[in-house]
Amino acid sequence: MIFNTKNPYEQEGIRDYIEKLIESGSIVEIKKKSPKRSLSQNSYLHLLISYFACETGYSSDEVKFDCFKKECNCEIFKEIVVNKKGQEITRMRSSSELSTAEMTTAIERFRNFAMAKAGVYLPSPNEDQFLIYIQQEIERNKEFI
Repeated sequence: MIFNTKNPYEQEGIRDYIEKLIESGSIVEIKKKSPKRSLSQNSYLHLLISYFACETGYSSDEVKFDCFKKECNCEIFKEIVVNKKGQEITRMRSSSELSTAEMTTAIERFRNFAMAKAGVYLPSPNEDQFLIYIQQEIERNKEFI
């Protein structure tokens, strides 16, 4: 279960839940969850990626990896890690690992890239009518992206 410890109404529920787990002799794992980014931010990103794919002829996967991650946001996504053999390897982070601030920066860079490199305008999150239009375009071109 997920509880918000800042909410005073949930604090008692947390204590009750833990007491029940202790009484039942359960094996538990407690993890601190850090807020990543909102579902709406993730949906907005995928909408932009799909629309850019529609407009350019790339697949959504190509846009996400080649354009969004590698070309626009390499320093955000590229990460050097040590593997099990002790060797340093380069990997690309998943967008699910980004914070809200990192995702905001990455999306803004992608919007700028789309206009500069391909002449494709990607709407901001508050351009509701344009967002509806691109949803319709994506639906019409679904088989191609």
